[in-house]
Amino acid sequence: MADTRYRVELTVSFLERLEAIEALLVEAGAGFAFDALLAELRATVFPNLQRFPRIGRRYLDNPPQSAEALAQLAALPAGAPEALREYLHGDYLLLYAAMEASATVYLLSIRHHRQLSFDFARLWPSA
Repeated sequence: MADTRYRVELTVSFLERLEAIEALLVEAGAGFAFDALLAELRATVFPNLQRFPRIGRRYLDNPPQSAEALAQLAALPAGAPEALREYLHGDYLLLYAAMEASATVYLLSIRHHRQLSFDFARLWPSA
């Protein structure tokens, strides 16, 4: 019996997050780290997800608590919330959906651990 290999698809939101990571790293003078990230994605992350699409932790093991996030989950197609998974790779957290019916892994988002959810500088400007 041959192994089923999943396809790995990059979504627009994933590509936008990659651009934000590149800007963060270039601003910090670590543009080389972005090149390393791309190489690691190609050499390690994508092959892992192709062979082991459920390698990541189920996203809903720690369900969101905010009304906005719960509303977004409720708006997803049937079965989609159960397909959401998180994969930690080095300094990066990836959110993806492993869809069995199409044997496809959709990469939805990626964040560097230093990227905050809130723009504190904008929220609390210095006097």
